[in-house]
Amino acid sequence: MSHSVQAAPPVAVPSRITRSLPQRLLARPEVGALVAAVLIFVFFLAMAPAFRSAESFFTVLYQSSTIGIVAVGVGMLMIGGEFDLSAGVITTSAGLVNSMFCWYFGINLWVGALLSLVFCLFVGFVNGYLVMKTGIPSFLITLGTFFVLQGANLGLTKLVTGSVSSTDISQIDGFGSLNKIFASSFKVGPVTVWITVIWWALFVALAAWILQRTRIGNWFFAVGGAPDSARAVGVPVVKTKIGLFMTVSFLGWFVGMHTLYRFNTLQAGNGVGNEFLYIIAAVVGGTLLTGGFGNAIGVAIGAFIFGMTSLGIVYAGWDPNWFRAFLGVMLLLAVLVNLYIKRMSTARKVG
Repeated sequence: MSHSVQAAPPVAVPSRITRSLPQRLLARPEVGALVAAVLIFVFFLAMAPAFRSAESFFTVLYQSSTIGIVAVGVGMLMIGGEFDLSAGVITTSAGLVNSMFCWYFGINLWVGALLSLVFCLFVGFVNGYLVMKTGIPSFLITLGTFFVLQGANLGLTKLVTGSVSSTDISQIDGFGSLNKIFASSFKVGPVTVWITVIWWALFVALAAWILQRTRIGNWFFAVGGAPDSARAVGVPVVKTKIGLFMTVSFLGWFVGMHTLYRFNTLQAGNGVGNEFLYIIAAVVGGTLLTGGFGNAIGVAIGAFIFGMTSLGIVYAGWDPNWFRAFLGVMLLLAVLVNLYIKRMSTARKVG
């Protein structure tokens, strides 16, 4: 009996040590995106001389941040097993509610910004509530919300202003302070740094901490990977998923505020199609479409790849129409890589 007890550890321990090192790397959701980002970065350094300057790099960061902020929320929602196809158009809805309400009634823009925030959170709540209470897939629920918001953006803007764009709000009280929060920039030597880059980094850090270090983060993975099991062990599945939808809407509001206070006016048709860019950033960053797997760092890398590519093609002097083709290829490759990494992760846990 003592012989069998002593013989077991030497067999098990070396197996775990030799398998864990490479598999831990492969099991990280962001590894595939990081490798792709490095390759794309080196490629554009070689092909586009204009890409090599510090100014160009921070322009790429700015471009990435405008997608990356909302993509953080979309990534967490996808980890939770759901989609939000209204995430793109709600950014425009947020800005239009703020600008048109304050312009029409002649009140401080801070009031409109808070009203816009309440509106966006309400939309997120409705999306989550309908998904959880009806059992209809989030793809269909949020597709319906997408069309409602898109039509309302165009119809109400034309009704209030007589055109499909909002009026200039730069002379309304509160513009200066809101511009500093959402759309300011500062110089670091010759480089212009937009504040959205700072906000993006903060949102990514907060999301990464929540996902990896908190019980709520564990709930996100649980409701995405096995909602029935999560419910059985006491996870508040309904509240968690509604909270994720509201998070996406909050971040959509934030980007809407940036767009409004940077350009002073908005086109009512803007934002359509951006929901796919958010999803692509999340998937390229290692988030599985089936839920329960991913992290915030990977989503940020996915958004950075978007920024590099969209501007790198321009800097290289190529036809920008190729950008969409590149996104499609990246999405297909990312799905295949993510499935492989998920299998490696599962093998590590079994081993």
